[in-house]
This record gives sequence, structure tokens and C-alpha cells, in this order.
Amino acid sequence: MSTDFPSGFLWGAATAAYQIEGAPLEDGAGPSIWQRFTHTPGLTADTGDVACDHYHRYADDVALMRALGLQAYRFSISWSRVLPDGKGRPNQRGLDFYRRLVDALVAANIKPVATLYHWDLPAALDDLGGWLNRDIAAWFADYASLMFKSLAGVAMWTTLNEPWVVTDGGYLHGALAPGHRNLFEAPLASHNLLRAHGRAVKVYRAAGGKSPIGIVVNLEPKVPASTNEEDLAATARADAYMNRQYLDPIFFGEYPEAMAELFGEAWPSFPSADFDDIRAAIDFVGINYYKRGVTRNDPHKLIERASLVPQPRSTYTETEWEVCAPGLTDILLWFRERYGAMPVYVTENGAAFYDPPTANGTVDDPLRVAYLREHIVALREALRRGVDVRGYFVWSLLDNLEWSLGFAKRFGIVHVDFATQQRTPKDSARFYSKVIATHGGVLNEAP
Repeated sequence: MSTDFPSGFLWGAATAAYQIEGAPLEDGAGPSIWQRFTHTPGLTADTGDVACDHYHRYADDVALMRALGLQAYRFSISWSRVLPDGKGRPNQRGLDFYRRLVDALVAANIKPVATLYHWDLPAALDDLGGWLNRDIAAWFADYASLMFKSLAGVAMWTTLNEPWVVTDGGYLHGALAPGHRNLFEAPLASHNLLRAHGRAVKVYRAAGGKSPIGIVVNLEPKVPASTNEEDLAATARADAYMNRQYLDPIFFGEYPEAMAELFGEAWPSFPSADFDDIRAAIDFVGINYYKRGVTRNDPHKLIERASLVPQPRSTYTETEWEVCAPGLTDILLWFRERYGAMPVYVTENGAAFYDPPTANGTVDDPLRVAYLREHIVALREALRRGVDVRGYFVWSLLDNLEWSLGFAKRFGIVHVDFATQQRTPKDSARFYSKVIATHGGVLNEAP
């Protein structure tokens, strides 16, 4: 059966440490900013104290991955689990957990794809300024070096996950940990995240790392709501703020010119030498895609002075994100046009829908099945048009803690009963398993 997916194309699923592991303070681990944030009254619906209990159930979860036929598993490392103070003496029991996980994945013939930072900064480092402290680039490089040495079986490394979300949600709007709302802090945090990324890549190269290493960014095509000049200008601002703010420095050694305009007096002058670190050569970019942004001018909105326009004929997920599969093709083509033939992976793609178990214990999620089918077809179209896409990771393997939204929003292809921790593969898991088994060939069949 013709599939149009190249040989070696990687099919996987993704998770993040604080969202699934539980046991955030067990076995010598230190608190993270998310541990602190979720235990602050009034900020979140739930905590990650138990979550999916993956810390204790990882072996069963790896067996589940193997049963589904996953070829790769993208997970993140809890920095404070392996370095309780963020620096200094490692926590051996934390390191041992990730070694066991990697060993189990390798034994199951599943490629381990490790993310060094998926938002859970050690609280001890936050007390020292966190991403606002320039020293954090060195702290992160030391942490990265420890993990590179400790986890030799990792097949691919990513430094950061979605730095835009870290700063927009955590330092500008306060909806995410550490919960700051400060216009002047956001560009400093963004810049230090990129410096840390670059320093980690340099440490990896210096140590002779052989596996590919890259960064993961969340991107969305920005589409003007109309052809009037104000909406076109707002769309350009939104594109610079979300899509180009983190990639231009890596590929071009400078921020988009629009950033100084967007932040005004809050935009600082950065030392030119910083970009020597930020431009460290990477092997791939991971792109997380969930939605497009139909954009109109809105002078009342912070930074971009733009807002999104609801589309009355579109389907929306439980997180109020528009389902727009062609946007995945668009953003992959945009990336290649702007940044060249760099290999890319779709490192997250998925949707939250209401999908309770049925009376017979199965979980029917036709909207998610349709979502996955349409988006993987859209990825295939980008491949057909010449984009060097090397793999696809569904978000998420498990229903989990959806950050500030708690357990109410379910992204998993596997249902989790959070009271019993029972895992139940949904129809979407069975569909995705067929996609993997046929190397995309099932997409040629009628839905």
C-alpha cells in the first residue's frame, strides 16, 4: 500500500513530567514552580501530586506504548527531581528513575526523546530570579550536561518546550507558573531561555553528543480577519511575537524588528555576544501545532494589539481552539520558506474533547479520531510539497494534568481514571495504532 511517508518516518506520542509523573517531592526531589503554583490557593483547579502516577507506573505505561506500536516516546525531565536545588549535588534516586524509564523504552524498541525543560523550573532557582537571572544559562547548561552524561540511551534531545508559553503565560499574563505579570520581565525571560538553549547545545557538542538535538516551539499561522490595513498590521505583529521571536535569533542571530515596537520601553538592548550562544547549530526543530490564529486589530490587547476572531463554521475543542488541519500544512511550509530545509518534527498535535467511558468500558472519541486523521493527512501534504518532516508525535499519550485547567481537559488517546489510575485506550489510540502499523496507509481508506 502506498503511504507517501518516507522510510524512517517516526511515529510517537508525547507527555510532560509535571503533567503525568506525580510524586513531585518523592525520593529526594525538590519542589518546582509548578508544585508551588498549584498549591497556591485560587490559581489552579488541581495539583500534580498524583496526576497519572507515572513515576510508579512507568513500566506499565511503557508496556502500553509497546502494545500500541509506538516507535518513539517524547517525555520531559523534571529538573528539580534530578537537581533538587536546581544546581549542585544531583539526586541519585531521581536520575535512577529516568535511567529506568529510558532502559525500559529501549528494551521495548521505542526511541526515547527527552526534553530538558517543559516548564517546571526548580523553585530554588526561581527564588534566585529564575529565567530573569542571567546566571540561569550556566545553571541550565550544567543540568543539561548532567543529563547528557546520565542518559546515554536517549535517541533525540530537545532543550526547551515552547519558550513562548513560558514567558507569555508565566511572566507577562500570569496564567502559568511562576505567575508574574510584568511587561519588562517577559523579554528578559525569553532572552535567557534562548541563551540557556544555546549553551546546552554547545555543551552537548563539546561532549561529542551523537544523537540529534534541537528545540521545540509552538507555531500557528496568523491569518488576517480582513484585508484592511489595520488587520494586516495586527497579523504581522502577532506573527512576529509568537512565530518569529524565538526562531529568528536561532537562525538569523537577531530578533524581529517588530519586537522593539511591541514592547516599547520594556524592550532591552541585548549584548551581541549572547547571539553567539543562541545561534549554536541544531539538528532539527520540533513544531507543536494546535490551531491557527484568525487575527484582527485590537488596541485594547497587550503586546500584539491583536485578538483572534471566532470562526462560526469551525469545530472548536474543549479548550476553545479552532480545529483547522490545513493550518498544519501552512505552518510547515512557512517554516521551510523562512528558515530553509532544516529537518522538522511535529512534536505535539492533539485536541481536548469530552470523551467519557461508555457503559461497556470503551471510550469512543470520534472527534479526536477525525482530528488526528485530518492533521496527519495535512502533514502528508506538507511532505508532498517538499518539507523535510521526519516524524509525528500525538499529544498526548495519556489524559493528564492540563496545567492551570486541571484534569477537566482531556487530550489523551488513552483515558485515565484519576481515582483508580486505570488506563483505557480510546478509539483514537486504536486508530493511531493502525496509522503506525500501516505507516500511514490506513489514511487512504475511507473513514
